[in-house]
Amino acid sequence: MRMVIVTGMSGAGKSSALKMLEDAGYFCVDNLPIQLIYKFVQLTVNGTEKFDKVALGVDIRSGQALEELDEVLEQMKKDGYHYEILFLDAKMEVLVKRYKETRRIHPLSGSGRVEQGIEDERDKLEFIKKRADVIIDTSQLLIRELKTEIDKIYIKNEKYNNFFITILSFGFKYGIPMDSDLVFDVRFLPNPFYDPVLKSQTGNDQPVRDYVMSSDMAGVFLDKLEDMITFLIPNYILEGKNQLVISIGCTGGKHRSVTLANELTARLEKLEYGLKVEHRDIEKDAKRTL
Repeated sequence: MRMVIVTGMSGAGKSSALKMLEDAGYFCVDNLPIQLIYKFVQLTVNGTEKFDKVALGVDIRSGQALEELDEVLEQMKKDGYHYEILFLDAKMEVLVKRYKETRRIHPLSGSGRVEQGIEDERDKLEFIKKRADVIIDTSQLLIRELKTEIDKIYIKNEKYNNFFITILSFGFKYGIPMDSDLVFDVRFLPNPFYDPVLKSQTGNDQPVRDYVMSSDMAGVFLDKLEDMITFLIPNYILEGKNQLVISIGCTGGKHRSVTLANELTARLEKLEYGLKVEHRDIEKDAKRTL
């Protein structure tokens, strides 16, 4: 039997992940009292009804009893009950934004600040995060992208690396993305904007891609950037980082940055980390002209 304990920060997507696992055929139970978890595991393994796949949701709603979970998990391990832990996480600013948008109250904030509740929760869940087999940072993920990751790990049984890279193209005239970890300026490359044929196209179109990449500087830049990133990632992982946002900017975020973001994504696919590309400002010039 495959057993997955789904846990993580409130607002990071735990309920969504459980629902996805349920849709995939897992028998799911959410917020079971900590004192009953061991008994539940015994029943699912040794009971008359056999289960192939089970997912168990555990979170901060367990209150003080959450402190007993570490002992329960240790006992399960000692008695030969195999389990995996999936931990859903997200950045502070993302969690705060989600709570404000939904107007929900954080379980630990009460009438106080949401930020304080999130900080307290992170401290209380640190012990289980250290035990986690898989950590997914949902800060940059859409629901369908989270589903793709869940499917890879728990349905297709593909190897998962707890590190996710987002390559983000943007236009400097619209501001640098606030969640950037690394920012690169490619405004030194020839600009397709001044070619009447290419102006209305984007870096997703082959003619623009060919124009930008015809510059020797583009290839050299990509070689050096790829080399630096492949050096940095293992060191980031050693420091406990599980997500990297690489932002590549040009003037309007439509031609050069889009091309370079796509090219870098293609080069990094061989690294076998979670990876996606986004183009933040690719449509903004078109909207302005309407």
